[in-house]
Amino acid sequence: MKALQIEDIKKMVSTIGYPKFYEKLIKTLEEDYSNWETFDKTPRLANHVPDGVIELMPISNDKLYSFKYVNGHPKNPLQNHMTVMGTGQLSEVSTGAPLMYTEMTLLTALRTAANSVMAARYMAKKESKVLTLIGTGAQSEFQFLAFKEYFPLEEVRYFDTDPKAMDKFERNMKSFDMKLTRCENAKEAVQGADIITVCTADKRYQTILTKDMITSDVYINAIGGDCPGKTEIGKDLVESSFIVCEFLEQCKIEGEIQQLADDFTCTELYEVVRGEKKVNVETHGTILFDSVGFAIEDYSALRLTYDLAKELNIGTEMNFIPELDDVKNLFQLMS
Repeated sequence: MKALQIEDIKKMVSTIGYPKFYEKLIKTLEEDYSNWETFDKTPRLANHVPDGVIELMPISNDKLYSFKYVNGHPKNPLQNHMTVMGTGQLSEVSTGAPLMYTEMTLLTALRTAANSVMAARYMAKKESKVLTLIGTGAQSEFQFLAFKEYFPLEEVRYFDTDPKAMDKFERNMKSFDMKLTRCENAKEAVQGADIITVCTADKRYQTILTKDMITSDVYINAIGGDCPGKTEIGKDLVESSFIVCEFLEQCKIEGEIQQLADDFTCTELYEVVRGEKKVNVETHGTILFDSVGFAIEDYSALRLTYDLAKELNIGTEMNFIPELDDVKNLFQLMS
């Protein structure tokens, strides 16, 4: 069984480069979303605990099974812990044998950004020049790096309630040839935006964007809402937008659409990827991509990582599963 640590993922990405890694991951995501019906899907399994949530995200098809363990604890930085931490496993369906165990904190940031860009390539304005980031926490740089590869960005506008988070974003991005515009509030940040990514950590109902703040048609990449009782977009803006979600059954529980009626329905991302529904800002007006993060995205990231780990000879073979002369005689290990 192959095991990958943080250093292995860093080596993998640096070996092929950010652009190539995003390109491969987006292609893998498109392949897996295109095969939507072949997956055994379920909303993530969540244990809500004081100050946070701990989740398992399983999915499988007839070849591979994957799961991710991930948490979300917004107060963790006060204790010098990350808000989100993850690990994941990929297994062979035919035998149940584990193939790989890996870190998924870094991988989740990469796959979230790749999924954001993949969806935006279908639905946002092709000539989008202004990207707005509401929330400059751990995900912000990954979003920027991914979007700049696929859109002709000229400016990034950003706002966070924590000035230190904006300072951090500026330090990390100062080497890139891009106009960085620090804003005083969310309303200022969205002015002139073509694409808005909203990604905050607070686990409660919030109204960060409202309808009156949006003065022209825009693509909203809402990725912060990821559990019941947590939203970022005002109900008035949700109701007035054309909505696309990843997995309707899950988004009704924890997405922006949890604010709407129980019988609400909308386009799902796989329909857009497969070309069954043509959705874009030019014809549909303001689009809200209600992206809570779905297990198929982790499956894609794990599948690609496993293939690259073998190709690049990265990772360590670990003895987690007994190798026995007589597979029915487990007790021999105790001899």
